[in-house]
Amino acid sequence: MTLNELKKMIAEDMAIDDTELDMESLRIPQLHNKYLNIYLDEKLKLSKSISDYNILYKLKWEYYTGKMEEGKLKELEWEPFQYKILRTDIDKYLDSDSDLIQKEHAKTYQEEKVKYLDAVIKNINNRQWNIRGAIDWRKFLSGTS
Repeated sequence: MTLNELKKMIAEDMAIDDTELDMESLRIPQLHNKYLNIYLDEKLKLSKSISDYNILYKLKWEYYTGKMEEGKLKELEWEPFQYKILRTDIDKYLDSDSDLIQKEHAKTYQEEKVKYLDAVIKNINNRQWNIRGAIDWRKFLSGTS
């Protein structure tokens, strides 16, 4: 699920029908469960994304330092790195490596999805207070509070 699809789904689910506040209150556990399950799935994807990045980072480090075995190079279908670089310059190569950049973007994207879902769950947890506030306001306006 993309972030945009998730945003659209959340926008639909989080809308409160102010004519049926009692039903909205009863929906809170369902919404919480739905988004907690999505959050957990996305959190697991984040963990995998971080692991994938770290594994690729190590492989690229071995590649650029010339420590990668021939068999591993053939398995990955990479050509041997032709240059000798200083240890202080390895970061420049790693930071500009297109494969690592792609994995970093995927990891960052997943991190943002998890942060967004965390905020949504917090909002769902506060939803009861919002509904109660709306009910209290209506009571006040009608003079029955």
